[in-house]
Amino acid sequence: MARKTWRQKLETGRDPKVVRLKKTMSGVQAGSLLLVSSPREVDAYIRAIPNGGTVDQARLRADLAAEHGAGGACAISAGIFVRIASEAAWEEMQQGKSAAEVAPFWRVVDPDSALAGKLTCGAEFIRKMRASENRGKLKK
Repeated sequence: MARKTWRQKLETGRDPKVVRLKKTMSGVQAGSLLLVSSPREVDAYIRAIPNGGTVDQARLRADLAAEHGAGGACAISAGIFVRIASEAAWEEMQQGKSAAEVAPFWRVVDPDSALAGKLTCGAEFIRKMRASENRGKLKK
């Protein structure tokens, strides 16, 4: 069986869901609502981060949870979905798309994080993209 591409993993068709926790998880108390997002939702969130901006994964989870009326979002699945969106974007860049055409994952992946070290593009690419966007900002 052929291995799925990152783009195929991104386009699973899976929808976000909110579950009531039976036990405390990801900092959300038992009985509360927890969001289990989706790769496409995380990709859309990343695409909405403005040029030169950065958002850490804790804020990404909090923002998405708030959109769904949940007390928090699953950190494990969100981290997996950030990786899927990142690798899918890198895959597309390798196929000729420009940075402006893909999800700007360098705005949400900390170049010093464990995730950055796992990505095919490597942490240096993330640093380069962040520096490039910061150079493009006008100084007042």
